[in-house]
Amino acid sequence: RKYYVEVYGCQMNVNDTEILMAVLNKAGYQRTMSLEDADVIFLMTCAIREKAEDRIWNRLSYLKSLKTKSRPDRAPMVGVLGCMAERLKEKLLESDKLVDVVCGPDGYRSLPRLLSLRALSADGVANVMLSADETYADITPVRLDENKISVHLSIMRGCNNMCSFCIVPFTRGTERSRNIDSVVEEVRRLSEQGIREVTLLGQNVNSYRDTSESDAADTIGDGSGLSRGFSTIYKRKEGGRRFAELLHRVAQVDPEMRIRFTSPHPKDFPDELLYVIRDNPNVCRNIHLPLQSGSTTCLQRMRRGYSREAFLDLVRHIREVIPDVTFSTDVIAGFCGETEAEHKDTVSMMELVGFDTAFMFAYSMREKTHAHRKFKDDVPQDVKGRRLEEI
Repeated sequence: RKYYVEVYGCQMNVNDTEILMAVLNKAGYQRTMSLEDADVIFLMTCAIREKAEDRIWNRLSYLKSLKTKSRPDRAPMVGVLGCMAERLKEKLLESDKLVDVVCGPDGYRSLPRLLSLRALSADGVANVMLSADETYADITPVRLDENKISVHLSIMRGCNNMCSFCIVPFTRGTERSRNIDSVVEEVRRLSEQGIREVTLLGQNVNSYRDTSESDAADTIGDGSGLSRGFSTIYKRKEGGRRFAELLHRVAQVDPEMRIRFTSPHPKDFPDELLYVIRDNPNVCRNIHLPLQSGSTTCLQRMRRGYSREAFLDLVRHIREVIPDVTFSTDVIAGFCGETEAEHKDTVSMMELVGFDTAFMFAYSMREKTHAHRKFKDDVPQDVKGRRLEEI
């Protein structure tokens, strides 16, 4: 039994695919690089923007023709995995009947059973239940490219921030973290395998919080505070071992291994974390600091938990602690209700901060989000495009 997998979207989807491959390989499946040889075809999907979903629908139409015309005698199963699977289960299985198996980000352990059930049934099967504790910490990922010397390592899943534009909390659930010891041990194994760069991965990676027991001593301080001037719309949990300690311990495994992390939230940069970055030469001096908007009023509608001034203060403070730091960012053009003055605030913020890299997008309304319930996507597409170019 052979499977073929295509990956769309973020780096977390790449990591999820490597977990999926470990699960399938253990169940006796084999990966094939040829679509024509596959008994099962998986699409690891993204739901963050409408354009990402459109690509999947187009691909599914092609795969349907493959099943009905090109290979009617040996039609492959088609599975949709990841964020789009969770969001559009009914449409995928019932309305369009384009797929056989639908599995959300927390259900990959169940895939062998789902495939067996589908083989015995005329109807599609699904598992899109979100979990409060699934981290796949006990599964060693099978790397998509065994020759790469740089890997991404998932340390936590989900997000609690509930930014008004973002679908992630609804497709990937609430935050839960792997325990520190399991992460450090995996980094040690990767070092022994010759991996030279590890990127710690999470939807809100620097809000990491390990509540497990450990014999390791904490020598760097609590690290649980928020960046100065930042807040959350949810009640933060006390206790646990935080990202600063994890990053410190990971950096100590192999001084010759470069360490990165993504994607963080600006609210979770306490001084303890900045000191760890400063004091460990193998922790890369690039910090991803998602801005989203340079306007305080727009940031309030986005429910980001900070003002323009607080963001600038954070940038200045980080540069004081880590003089050789570089910044990358994310920016949204044309969010609901964005005025020309708010847009100009974003443009001026880009000039003030001087980001080295930026990922910039025109706003795309997502169902289930706070913005979908409360606001109107009222900035015309041509205006969004023009503002995106100016940013």
